[in-house]
Amino acid sequence: MAPPSLSPSGLAAPTTGVRPQATAPPRRNRVGSRAERLAPLVLVAPAVLVIVVLRLWPLLLGINFSFTGDGDRNGTAVGLDNYLTLLDDPLFRTALGNVGLLVLLLPVAVAIPGLLATFIHLKVPGHRLYRGVYFFPAVLSPVIVGAIFTLLLAYDGPLNSLLGGLGIGPVDWLGDPDVAIFAVVGVHVWATFGMALVVFLAGFATLDSSLLDAAKVDGASLPQTIRHVIVPGLSRTIQFVFITTMIGMLTSMFGLLFVMTSGGPEGSTYLPEYYIWTQQGQMNRPALASAASTALFLIMLVVGLAQIAVLRRAAGKED
Repeated sequence: MAPPSLSPSGLAAPTTGVRPQATAPPRRNRVGSRAERLAPLVLVAPAVLVIVVLRLWPLLLGINFSFTGDGDRNGTAVGLDNYLTLLDDPLFRTALGNVGLLVLLLPVAVAIPGLLATFIHLKVPGHRLYRGVYFFPAVLSPVIVGAIFTLLLAYDGPLNSLLGGLGIGPVDWLGDPDVAIFAVVGVHVWATFGMALVVFLAGFATLDSSLLDAAKVDGASLPQTIRHVIVPGLSRTIQFVFITTMIGMLTSMFGLLFVMTSGGPEGSTYLPEYYIWTQQGQMNRPALASAASTALFLIMLVVGLAQIAVLRRAAGKED
C-alpha cells in the first residue's frame, strides 16, 4: 500500500474520492422519449385536421361571407348591413323570441329523461321494458315523427276527440299562434329524450351506490335523495345533457317545423335554423343566411357558457 502523500507542512494530505463523470443517457433512450411525446400529437392530428377543414374553416368563411351583399351587391363588402337587416326583420325577431322560450323550457326537457333514468336505476317494476320503450322514438326520423303528430294533433284528430269525450273543447294545436310552438317543442322533447336517458343511465353507472344506500337507511325521501345525492353526484352528466339538449333544440328541429307547421301560423314557430333555410333556399339571400347562421352560433355559445357557469355554481353550493 502506498504511503499517504505529505503536504508542504509535513502533514498527511486528506485523500478525496474521485467523482465519477456523468454519462449522457443513451441516444436511443432520448429518441424513444421524444417519440413517446409526439405519439399523442400524431394520433390526434387527423381528428384536428378534420375539425379544422370541415368545421372551423367553413365557419370562418361563413362569417366573412356575412359581411357581403346579396343580389346586385353580391360579393361587395357591406359591413354590418346584413345584421341590421336581421334586427329589422319581424320573422327573425320572432325566431329570437322562440329561442328564449326554448331556454326557459330547457330545464323541463332535461328533467324528464333525468327522472325517468332515476326510476329505471331504482329498478321500478318493468324497468327493462321501459328502457327500450323510452329509447324507441330516438330511432325515428323527424319527418316520420312530424307526420304522425300532425295527424294526432289535427283539429279533428284523435287527441281533440279524446278531449271532447272528457268535456274539454278542441284545441287548435298547430293553428293557434300561442300554442303551436309549445306543441312542436313537446313533440321534439318526446322524440329525442331517449338519447339523454341513455346518457343519464351511463352517469348512474358511475354514481357511488353506497350514497344511495346511506340515504335510504337515513330515511330520506325520493325528492331529498334526488336533490342531495343524485344531482350533486351527476353534476357533470347534467351539464353535458343541458348543453347537448340545447344544441338539439336550436339545430335539430327543422324536420318537425317543416312537416308540422312550415314556420306558421303567422310565423310563430320560426326558429333561427328555419329562418336560415328560408333565406337561403327560398329567398336566395345567402349572405343574409350567413349572417343569421353567425348569429345562431353566437347565441349557442353565449347560452352554453351561461348554462355551464350556472350549473357549476349550483354544484358548488351543493358541495
